[in-house]
Amino acid sequence: MTTPTPDSLAAAHDLTGRVAVVTGAASGIGRASALRLAEAGATVVCADLDEAGAGETRDRIRHRGELADAVGVDVTDREAVDALVAGAVERHGRLDVMANIAGIIVTNPVVEISEAEFDRITAVNLKGPFFGCQAAARHMVGQGSGSIINMVSAAIDAPAPNLAGYGMTKAALAQLTRVLAREVGRDGVRVNAIAPGFVISEMTTRNFTDADGNVDPGLKAEVETRMSKGVALRRVGQPDDIAFAVVYLASDASSFMTGQIVRPNGGAAMPF
Repeated sequence: MTTPTPDSLAAAHDLTGRVAVVTGAASGIGRASALRLAEAGATVVCADLDEAGAGETRDRIRHRGELADAVGVDVTDREAVDALVAGAVERHGRLDVMANIAGIIVTNPVVEISEAEFDRITAVNLKGPFFGCQAAARHMVGQGSGSIINMVSAAIDAPAPNLAGYGMTKAALAQLTRVLAREVGRDGVRVNAIAPGFVISEMTTRNFTDADGNVDPGLKAEVETRMSKGVALRRVGQPDDIAFAVVYLASDASSFMTGQIVRPNGGAAMPF
């Protein structure tokens, strides 16, 4: 299938009339991506286990005069993910972008990861986007177009102690991305992944909060300084650094890109 080449840079990034589902939309990279997709013109379905948080993202989008819905969903539940995609199509008539961003992190040495932790991180970080890919691909293949975006991690390129569970699931998701891209490319569907470096978000700031959930500014600054030392650009990432890549992969600006891993990591990892 041939995708027409946009006639301008603005047109290439314009998502007006497109419908995007974003999981993990209640906070962090997911929220930033939902906001930027809407800014680019897409109607965004904000999905998250934290339905209230997803609703807040929806409200921020609507406050700007843009279009969004919010749905509570457990991505580890296949039927719930199928219903999420079916609902988006039923309500909006199509599905153009599926951004599988929901994820969790477990920090333990390999020998200390419990079976429960293994099952949980595998369920959220691998089964969840797998179900999302399946549901989206089934519809997009019939539609003859679409972009699926999976969120992996720089951990697939730079193995880090205590991140075996996280890195393992993200590496598997990167391979799923490549295989699915091969399977559905002939049908006009693109599948890519983003591998961020360390990003300051709600998920990562949990590592420097007190018992009441308040961020310790001193510890946060210390962590940012330490993490920045291994980054060529000498800073950590922000959610928007990744959200802009999501918009690129969702848009016709990336119409000749599929099966690729985009690496906005500030130079923390530089694989060939």
